Amino acid sequence: MPRVDNEIKLDFKDVLIRPKRSTIKSRADVDISRQFVYRHSKRTFPNDMIPIIAANMDTVGTFEMAVVLAKYKMLTCVQKHYSVEQWIEFANSHPNVIPYVICTSGMNETDEEKLGKIIEAIPSINAICIDVANGYSEHFIAYVKRIRACYPEHILMAGNVVTGEMIEQLLLDGTDIIKVGIGPGSVCTTRKKAGVGYPQVSAVMECADAAHGLNGHIVSDGGCTCPGDIAKAFGAGADFVMLGGMLAGHDESGGELVERDGRQMKLFYGMSSETAMKKHAGGVADYRASEGKTVEIPYRGKVKNTVQDVLGGVRSACTYVGAMKLRELSRRTTFIRVTQQVNQIFS
Repeated sequence: MPRVDNEIKLDFKDVLIRPKRSTIKSRADVDISRQFVYRHSKRTFPNDMIPIIAANMDTVGTFEMAVVLAKYKMLTCVQKHYSVEQWIEFANSHPNVIPYVICTSGMNETDEEKLGKIIEAIPSINAICIDVANGYSEHFIAYVKRIRACYPEHILMAGNVVTGEMIEQLLLDGTDIIKVGIGPGSVCTTRKKAGVGYPQVSAVMECADAAHGLNGHIVSDGGCTCPGDIAKAFGAGADFVMLGGMLAGHDESGGELVERDGRQMKLFYGMSSETAMKKHAGGVADYRASEGKTVEIPYRGKVKNTVQDVLGGVRSACTYVGAMKLRELSRRTTFIRVTQQVNQIFS
């Protein structure tokens, strides 16, 4: 029998962080770096890592993006369509960036074979991401187990899921970091096409609770539209936050630069969109529908300006609740439900 869960589930737009008394004098005093000990891996990211990740999308998770984000100690989940040769060339040119990148793999035999060649050629890669839209399939669980067996010392990220029981399953089967989010992304249409999803703040809170009980970690993947949403994701318990649309449209983002009505625009599309499937798989298979869209967004110049805005916003959130370190933010966060986020009169 179908069942309705009547408990209210919340998204970023539904909440604000309530301010609390603070003794912090300046945003500059806030430490937003993190270091984690992972459940399975013997490796770590660099000690001064900031746990914000560029998403593994064609127009976000590029080598060019990784070079810039590494300067800010942020991570890049590199899109999976670079060749082994391109990876080797990049690693030789930018060895200091490699500790801040995550190598993405899909689940077919070609993906697995290429992953092996990349890891063999570049042993300094710390982390692997197994990226699928639906993390609830038994085939996905079996693949996670196999990759963990092949790479026992690497940090293993996998997803996506939105419920506590799958968080526990994936952690027990070898995952270190689990991607949380189904449908919140700006170019994702899963909720429209499939009717499946989960509001992101509630998903993060429930999944973080499940993960932390087993010494696991989660990444909030999707739905952030501004620095305040990133702060809310950390406040809800996310260990990492992954960004797609917020990092799109820049010089380093990839995507074609075009002119429309005198304005410069860049292409941004979901990895389950018709655009992505035509580019990488020859088209949309006849048994499925596209679950992503393609948009043209205003050209935004160098990504460093957006990065500074993001990091400044997270630091500011910490000062408002008295969190001297990012790791304290979730312990000091109380959400209040709201009907309006901002004054829209001059929007």
